[in-house]
Amino acid sequence: MPVSTADVDQLHRQIQRRLVESGEWDRIKSSFKAKLNETGWTDDFQDISKETARDMDPISFRDLLNELSPRAHTTIPLPVRREVMAIIQKYLEKQFE
Repeated sequence: MPVSTADVDQLHRQIQRRLVESGEWDRIKSSFKAKLNETGWTDDFQDISKETARDMDPISFRDLLNELSPRAHTTIPLPVRREVMAIIQKYLEKQFE
């Protein structure tokens, strides 16, 4: 039987709630931030963000966010992405044993 979008959305919300309630979400975020800092990604992206903002006239937070968000997602170093995904996968495996 196919799974509906509503079922997937509900499961996603439940998992997200469990992550937050257990404190695991904060641990994952802290690890993610630390890894991005270690690789220099945070400083590099901050420089890119400043340069992009300087080039905008007039500057708009929404426009800046719309321009930078896709770039941020695509420039996350693959090893960092894989490591964080592995942490999440381990958590999910524990939840569904």
